[in-house]
Amino acid sequence: MDADADRAAVARLLGRPPSGAFSVAVRRRDGTPAVIENDPFLDDGTPMPTRYWLVDDELRDAVSRLEAAGGVRRAEAAVDPDAVADAHARHGAERDHAIPATHAGPRPTGGVGGTRRGVKCLHAHVAWYLAGGDDPVGRWAAGQLGLDVSGYVVVRGVVDAPLGPVAAVDCGTNSTRLLVVGADGAVLDRRMRITRLGEGVDATHELAPEAIGRTLAVLGEYRQLMDRHGVVRTRVVATSAARDAENAPEFLAAAADVIGCRPEVLSGADEGELSFTGATAHLPDDMVDAGTVLVVDIGGGSTELVVGDVGRRAPGAAVATVSLDIGCVRVTERFMHHDPPLGHELAAARQAVDADVGRARAMLPPLSPGAPLVGLAGTVSTIAALDQGLTDYERSRIHHAVLSRSTVEHWLEVLAGEDNAARLSRPGMMEGRADVIASGALILAAVMTGFDRDACLVSEDDILDGLAASIR
Repeated sequence: MDADADRAAVARLLGRPPSGAFSVAVRRRDGTPAVIENDPFLDDGTPMPTRYWLVDDELRDAVSRLEAAGGVRRAEAAVDPDAVADAHARHGAERDHAIPATHAGPRPTGGVGGTRRGVKCLHAHVAWYLAGGDDPVGRWAAGQLGLDVSGYVVVRGVVDAPLGPVAAVDCGTNSTRLLVVGADGAVLDRRMRITRLGEGVDATHELAPEAIGRTLAVLGEYRQLMDRHGVVRTRVVATSAARDAENAPEFLAAAADVIGCRPEVLSGADEGELSFTGATAHLPDDMVDAGTVLVVDIGGGSTELVVGDVGRRAPGAAVATVSLDIGCVRVTERFMHHDPPLGHELAAARQAVDADVGRARAMLPPLSPGAPLVGLAGTVSTIAALDQGLTDYERSRIHHAVLSRSTVEHWLEVLAGEDNAARLSRPGMMEGRADVIASGALILAAVMTGFDRDACLVSEDDILDGLAASIR
């Protein structure tokens, strides 16, 4: 919609012409303005303390009913006062950032809704929350209303760049991970917990209650960490397990209640593109000069193979992705029925994976003989740690380490020949990884053979880094 059409639509929604300049920060899926971002001053120069204004008439009425039912008082009782005060400070700082340095005269003050403490206006809190603000009161109100945030779209390029940290959360088939990045781009926190959300999904097409419970517990811990870091915007995604599970909506709703942001279920193509963005953002110079790169992201439920030109890493640069329903958890559950796996189980798994990899190679653009292979995720990192004999995780030694094809085949043979207890006794092996690492090594070996790559660069930058970049 153009500016005149937006102004007319907002005037209709408000029942009066707007009194100052604004831009649309959030729209409904059909394009209707839902939240506007006000300039710090009205047309007559009066300071405007409320940065975000809720214009969606249906949601505005629902928030009004919540307020009439004692919502302000209930919000103050339910939300930590310190978290509310921090939100006011972040909101005020974001608004003040939009005021020209040369401005003289009265300035808007206060935080959300123009107040410095407590809760004054749930509408303002919900508006900022929808626009991407990390507002605990807006998050609480959205939960009370059962608000489906997937019905709204934040308008990219309208909301100012965050003045505080952003967070990315990946609810994967085998692990749930968090990345917090500061306003200056520095990594403030990176966490990984094995939660096995996709346990049994390949057979049942359902997320198990126990798996959902494990994942929600970790998401609750991550919410506390995000609040401690003062995160202002968050993007949460779910991948293969959620794509395949018929009861995924139940998990997504419960996750939204816990972490305050409904996870997006990524397609395989979107997952691959975000992984490629994260993995190739800081490659060694010689790889950037090589141009085309193949990225393999071995997850618990799926494996993404992505070909792209790292010489054109601008947002939206074209990449080609194939997502395969082979991951370390899925292959283990399908084929590895003994511990350690029997020879015929390994052979059947390798035959199936080789066939899928061959299909992917036929679908992807051809690679030059020197095109590098970059490997992501827990399988690749664990093999690198095992090969170096690391007893504890050392990112500096794993990130951009190089694994030869013979090294990967060696570790496949070793790990497939051990039972779970023996693998788990190896220094650096994580519980929850030991029972699926042989299948992960098999997938990596099949990719290196199927694409004729003699070496794999290990990257600890991955989909989380791509997600964080997408919200900065």
